[in-house]
Amino acid sequence: MITGELKNKIDSLWDIFAAGGLVNPLEVIEQITYLMFIHDLDDSDNKRAKESAMLGLSYQSIFAELIKIGDREIAGENLKWSVFHDFPAQKMYATMQEWVFPFIKTLHDDKNSAYSKYMDDAIFKLPTPLVLSKVIDSLDEIYKLMNAAKQATDKTELDIRGDVYEYLLSKIAQSGRNGQFRTPRHIIRMMVELMRPQADDIICDPACGTSGFLVTASEYLKEKYKEEIFFDKQKKAHYMSQMFFGYDMDRTMLRIGAMNMMTHGVESPFIEYKDSLSEQNADKDKFSLVLANPPFKGSLDADSVSPDLLKVCKTKKTELLFLALFVRMLKIGGRCACIVPDGVLFGSSKAHKSIRKEIVENQRLEAVISMPSGVFKPYAGVSTGILIFTKTEHGGTDNVWFYDMTADGFSLDDKRTPVEQNDIKDIIERFHNRNAEVNRARTEKSFFVPKQEIADNDYDLSINKYKEIEYEKIEYPPTEEIINKIMKLDAQITNDLADLKTML
Repeated sequence: MITGELKNKIDSLWDIFAAGGLVNPLEVIEQITYLMFIHDLDDSDNKRAKESAMLGLSYQSIFAELIKIGDREIAGENLKWSVFHDFPAQKMYATMQEWVFPFIKTLHDDKNSAYSKYMDDAIFKLPTPLVLSKVIDSLDEIYKLMNAAKQATDKTELDIRGDVYEYLLSKIAQSGRNGQFRTPRHIIRMMVELMRPQADDIICDPACGTSGFLVTASEYLKEKYKEEIFFDKQKKAHYMSQMFFGYDMDRTMLRIGAMNMMTHGVESPFIEYKDSLSEQNADKDKFSLVLANPPFKGSLDADSVSPDLLKVCKTKKTELLFLALFVRMLKIGGRCACIVPDGVLFGSSKAHKSIRKEIVENQRLEAVISMPSGVFKPYAGVSTGILIFTKTEHGGTDNVWFYDMTADGFSLDDKRTPVEQNDIKDIIERFHNRNAEVNRARTEKSFFVPKQEIADNDYDLSINKYKEIEYEKIEYPPTEEIINKIMKLDAQITNDLADLKTML
């Protein structure tokens, strides 16, 4: 995570947008995303030109001698960040609005620009030349600090840029539509470490938002399998363009999510606009790993939902439909770790029971991790759990591992300040060493529950159904003894009051 001067500069950049009237965090990040893209176009073009010159190869710059927008033409050089950032504010604003933004929308056929397909409906929203000028100057300072941070640490340029973008995303402090809210990064990291992605996985988040799960999975793979992936041409190509899939119905989120992935070094993630629950999504038996925190509060028109999902559980509740979707999207042997509201674990409706039965009886349910209600504050106070299962289509659930998580390293109020209590390390260690969990009593933080017991309880997966609470027996003195003590205290009070009265 970034600190110090760089963090202060980003806060100052945020203040510039606020002073200019742009206060919606998603809009601010979206505009910063566009500007970072425009800055990076210049950098990457210069880098490729230098590399081609060193190798003696010809190179056609995307900033050709003349750029045509409609019936007008302009020297391509004027659209480069390194050129227009020195223009007077009014000219810079006109160049950005009339030329640069239309130009980036024409790049979708340019194979050299992985970013461009996410920019074809970009809208320039900075209100005045003065605001744009201040934002450009601020971003120039941020890039200088990023370069300085790279030289002063052992981090790469991508690491620094990733940290900056994560800090920007941390400023999304309000709930979105349909129950969207930002999943805490330490919870995402825990889920990724529980699943331990492999170099040959195909990973999907069908409700990806800002791509937090995909980014964290990509970072985990870089940490654990750097040589295996990046020193092998085929595996590197898989990592860069065939491993990560994310869908969302919010185009702003898609742009931010795509930029987040690319900022973290994944060149061509498959981040697409798609209604995951509709017939528009035909993915079946495709992915080896699903990581997701799907919308909780949404309710859909049954006519818009894919019929094969309704066969598993006939409902309008998105949290149940997404579980059915995960099962459908996974390959045989594919694994899933997903966050669900507590109601999914114990809901008594036919749809609730049917999706739980599907996962317990037809797939292999491995773990249920109960999380405290404060984990998603200040966005929401809902109690949640994590389900971990493997698609088998022929059962395999034997004993299900339950964990009662009570602390995640932060206070469980709206402030979410760091605290010492944290179960995350323990959860990861116990999950990956479940053989040692067999004899744990149900009074402990984690324990196993046999499948048959779960089935006998209508497939209830709430931990309170199975956890045993030890009540400590307290011995009280006989009633007569307590009354005598009260009478003695009463007499003492009376005497003390009498003494006080004589002193007045």
